[in-house]
Amino acid sequence: MHTVRFRQVDVFSAAPFKGNPLAVVFDADGLDTAQMQAIARWTNLSETTFLLAPDHPDADYRVRIFTTAGELPFAGHPTLGTAHALRESGYRPRRPGRLIQQCGVGLVELTERAPGRWAFAAPPARIVPLPAEQRGLLGRALGSGAIDHDTAPCTVDNGAPWLLVRMKTAADCLAVRPDDAALAAVTRAAGTGGVAIYGPHGADGPADFEMRCLMTGGDFGFGEDPVTGSANAALAGLLEAQGKRPAAGYTVRQGTALQRDGRVAIEHDSDGRIWIGGACVTVVEGRFRCS
Repeated sequence: MHTVRFRQVDVFSAAPFKGNPLAVVFDADGLDTAQMQAIARWTNLSETTFLLAPDHPDADYRVRIFTTAGELPFAGHPTLGTAHALRESGYRPRRPGRLIQQCGVGLVELTERAPGRWAFAAPPARIVPLPAEQRGLLGRALGSGAIDHDTAPCTVDNGAPWLLVRMKTAADCLAVRPDDAALAAVTRAAGTGGVAIYGPHGADGPADFEMRCLMTGGDFGFGEDPVTGSANAALAGLLEAQGKRPAAGYTVRQGTALQRDGRVAIEHDSDGRIWIGGACVTVVEGRFRCS
């Protein structure tokens, strides 16, 4: 009987059951693509990752990332959660306080930003404004008249393409009740598998922004994602490009509509890089039977 080590990690939360769960399968070099996809369908989580030996000389490890529907070249919460599971298993980074992940988009750097708190460097992103003729359809698809039209909705692709839409307030973001079929038509035309809506909290709010990620098909699957690293990385790049990011670092709350309490911390360093971080906690540890 072939078994592999396994951990289930809650990402972007220090408390179990409040973040976004991730399955991490160790020692996956003996698994083929079909086996990995079967395991990802079985876990039925938004993503399952598989740790493999790297084939790039600068990488600490290689990871393949699967949803229940297909493989992704990059995703944020799997990047952070996989690194947490690897370190917790006893792995020592080749360079203290720094990890290099090899994945479909290439090499992704992670650093320890504070004791026990890690972050990944947002991959480069391509930003394309949503055509004007699609914007009216978007409002109807979201069932909301509270889109902030002073900020153009944009497709942002950093390996996981999202359509980012700014709402006037965090409360407007939480009030969205989309027409799933209409929203899928808009995101399909935009070349994405989902829409990330966000809105600012007030000065006394729990975070700077509220975010929700609504998945509309393709490799993303369907439904609302609890907490989304790739979308937060996309938002950070978009705010920078639009000249709308807060002067200092900022935080995003996500998962509220699903009774979660995910918290994402975004920092900009002096080299112009964007870092996406948050807490992780292991909830389950064991072994998978693979054959």
